[in-house]
Amino acid sequence: MRNSSNYFISLADSRATPEETAWSLPGAVIGFLSWLLALGMPFLIYGLNTLFFFLYTWPFFLALMPLSVIIGIAMHSLLHGRLILSSLATLLLVSLMFGVLLMWLLV
Repeated sequence: MRNSSNYFISLADSRATPEETAWSLPGAVIGFLSWLLALGMPFLIYGLNTLFFFLYTWPFFLALMPLSVIIGIAMHSLLHGRLILSSLATLLLVSLMFGVLLMWLLV
C-alpha cells in the first residue's frame, strides 16, 4: 500500500436550486397595506357616513385583515417575489373582497 491519503474534492453542482427565500414578510406587509387602502375606499365613496356604517359592521371588516395578509403572502410567493406584480394582484384581490363584503352588507 502506498502511504497516501485519499482526497475527495467535490465541486458545487451548478444545477442545484438556490435556497428558498422567505416570502412571508414582504407579502404580509403588502397584504396589510392593501387592507388599509381597501378600508379607506368606502370613506372615499360614502364620506363620513361610513363611520356610522362601521359602527356595527367593523367585525366583518376586521376579519378580512388576516385573510388579506395571507393573500399578500400567497401572491408574493406565487409570483416569485416580484414586488410590483404581487402588490397589484394583492390590492386587486383585497379590494374585490372588500367590495363583495360591502355589497353583501348593504343589501
